Amino acid sequence: MNKRDLQAGSGPELDDDDRTLITQVFHEEVVEKLKRMGARIGTLNCAFAGKRYRDWTLHFRSSGPGFEIVDFEYDEDSRGFSLDP
Repeated sequence: MNKRDLQAGSGPELDDDDRTLITQVFHEEVVEKLKRMGARIGTLNCAFAGKRYRDWTLHFRSSGPGFEIVDFEYDEDSRGFSLDP
């Protein structure tokens, strides 16, 4: 699928269960790592939630003592990386 198709709204979409799972794993496994790194805003590949999400990214920002997910985006060219030191 090319980016033009995705911009037209005909691309893959996450359902509510997918969003809930990614959000849960993000808060359980990723937030503390982001805090240690001093992150405030950014984009992460969602592969941390499982292989089926490796072509998805999430945009996050700091919110109070934690982080909130602002948006999800499909990006087949996205690649993850380790947040571990």
